[in-house]
Amino acid sequence: MIGLGLNLCREGISSIWTGLVETPLILLVEATGSNPLDQGVFQATIDAILLGLIQGITEFLPISSTAHLLIVTKLLGWQSLGEKYFVDAIQFGSVMAVLLYFWSDLKQILSGGWVAYQQKDWQREEWKILLGIAIGALPALIIGYLFRDAIPESPLVIALASIVMALLLGLAEQVGYRKRGFNQLQIKDGVLVGLGQTLALVPGVSRSGSTLTTGLFLGLQRETAARFSFLLGLPTLAIATLFQSRKALGHLEILIPLLFGILSAFIFSYLAIAWLLRYLQQQSTWVFVWYRLAFGTAILAARLTHWL
Repeated sequence: MIGLGLNLCREGISSIWTGLVETPLILLVEATGSNPLDQGVFQATIDAILLGLIQGITEFLPISSTAHLLIVTKLLGWQSLGEKYFVDAIQFGSVMAVLLYFWSDLKQILSGGWVAYQQKDWQREEWKILLGIAIGALPALIIGYLFRDAIPESPLVIALASIVMALLLGLAEQVGYRKRGFNQLQIKDGVLVGLGQTLALVPGVSRSGSTLTTGLFLGLQRETAARFSFLLGLPTLAIATLFQSRKALGHLEILIPLLFGILSAFIFSYLAIAWLLRYLQQQSTWVFVWYRLAFGTAILAARLTHWL
């Protein structure tokens, strides 16, 4: 019964996407005769835009982009766009969104850190944050390189990781005292949040989810924990994207869909960052706890019924 319901859900999502987005756009372009692309590339471009939307939103909300991209590509039956190198390359849009959104923060941290280095002022706020980010990025980069293929991106792993991280986030929300602001960050915060970031090597954990959870356990305010999470995750995300998406350079046939996917990821990543930081100034993270529990349970049910 569960398998039948999930199958109907998959068919429904695919039909809605095709009927409301792909088919009308293809018919419109064919009617006007203005399409410089063949229909296959055009449809792949539309699909890439959707992938960019999912990547952008789920990369920075604590719900796991890897999990959602994997599940959606299976739901809609995509193949070439579901290739890991394509999905990884789309993350360039997310990297650019972080750079743009936090550009003033990054300039202040880098310039202040340089002044602190010149003056040997090791207690300066910017120096502590800069060193915390630099040290905090190392564990995920090193462990990620050594064990990047150790854990498979399977629905079962994703389901269990989502449920466990939901419980940890809920616990952090309960026990964290949430008193420390951004100007109270210490080097040890970078080290500990960086260690928390290594959990994201498990598919379904979520980079922002693991770092946000760690920050809450350390007593950071919700908005501060999220902001520091994004800044600390930037080096890891940028380097991992460069390393993992190299294969995309050998597939020029996907260049147009890829560019639109990157643009889509950039736009929705920026919007997701802005929304989450504003949301966490006033609200708790319980909505993400309940969502991850429901998501993980649904994927687990689908896996146990051999639907995924």
